[in-house]
Amino acid sequence: MLERLFRLSAHDTTPRREVLGGVTTFATMAYIIVVNPAILSFAGIPVGPGTVATILVAIVGTLLMGLYANRPIAVAPYMGENAFVAFGLAAMGATWPQMLGAVFVSGLLFLAITVVGVRAWLAEAISPSLKHAFAVGIGLFLALIGLYETGIVSSAVAGMPARALAGPAGLLRAPDVPLKVGDLRDPRVLLAVFGFLLIAILLQRRVRGALLIGIASTAVAGALLGHGEAPKAFAALPFTGALSLAPLFLKLDVAGVLRLAFLPALLTLVIMGLLDTLGTLVGLGAAGGLLDGKGHFPEIGKPMTVDALSCVFAGLVGTTTSGAYVESATGIREGARTGLAAVTTAGLFAASLFFVPLVEPLQRLRYAYAPALVAVGLLMTASARRIDFDDLTELVPAFATVVMMVFTYNIGNGMTAGLVLYPVVKVAAGRSREVKGGAWALAAISAVYFAFGLPH
Repeated sequence: MLERLFRLSAHDTTPRREVLGGVTTFATMAYIIVVNPAILSFAGIPVGPGTVATILVAIVGTLLMGLYANRPIAVAPYMGENAFVAFGLAAMGATWPQMLGAVFVSGLLFLAITVVGVRAWLAEAISPSLKHAFAVGIGLFLALIGLYETGIVSSAVAGMPARALAGPAGLLRAPDVPLKVGDLRDPRVLLAVFGFLLIAILLQRRVRGALLIGIASTAVAGALLGHGEAPKAFAALPFTGALSLAPLFLKLDVAGVLRLAFLPALLTLVIMGLLDTLGTLVGLGAAGGLLDGKGHFPEIGKPMTVDALSCVFAGLVGTTTSGAYVESATGIREGARTGLAAVTTAGLFAASLFFVPLVEPLQRLRYAYAPALVAVGLLMTASARRIDFDDLTELVPAFATVVMMVFTYNIGNGMTAGLVLYPVVKVAAGRSREVKGGAWALAAISAVYFAFGLPH
């Protein structure tokens, strides 16, 4: 049966190798069970149902990837997209049902452009430097969130009396310095520093599950020092009590996002998912020898379709944009080559549904989970080496992308700024022929954001 389903012999692999690869992939990405609901809680999404929704999307998406696409690739809510939904859309005044509606609609758009073939056209139109700038900007954005949540970095006005910030007409004035270093004498801040260093050391030593081990170890250290709590239970039935999915299931507001003001949000979610998926698939394909002789991912439409369907499902059950996870590379390094590995990973996520009480304390401890955000940001900034620093027509939009993401505290601002500037700078340099049709289309849509939308 396994041979018939996954064609193991054709991929020169064995059931044992596939199962081992699937277990390894799960170990390296299980941190998402802790981190994703914690981030979404800032948008008002309840943690218990959010945890169940996160796991459900990982189960369904990874199963589809294994059974339909026959690829050793796991699927789960993306880092970066969850931060954009929780912080970027919240800054626009969006409610969390509208946020879920935006995820759902973007998933449908994602699916539509995949089916008609526009997805590849748009992706190929974005220059490599700009693609890598997106990754760098998102990485630094996640790192800033992590640093702020841990207290390593704090607001410059924290602790100041309100009268010190009084401006004209009784309104608050902008502080002279927006940020400052936090209270490095606070034990929780020191625990966060310890957590980041521990994760960095584990990553350096290539320890599987480095992020999850770092989160758990920091939480244990905090509990021993009186800054945490032990789990109230070892296991619990999912879909009941505090783990009921009822508060989120089908609570999305689709009509609320079908407005001009939400155009940039939808554009951002679609582009982020588009680039994450393409970049991840090509990278994993190269790591596992899954590319063809021309360097293309064979039958890439199948895993892309899985990603799109996962996004649609995510909006329905109550979480954020989902897709192929780069952590799948660890399982591929263990020899995984078929969907059997993905099915194994999905099975472990299904088992984790019954042990949510074990991770609940971690989701309330910012000093424990936020260092993982900094670590993920650290890894994403490696893309900077692939930005063309010698060509200003490539560097200017890339630079604008990164700084606008970080300094305006919004991923969408950075992506749209880079997409608008790219053709402008190319034309100004007399190199308009380098701008593809898809780049002009993306620039026009992004310009609508700044002209008629709600930049924030």
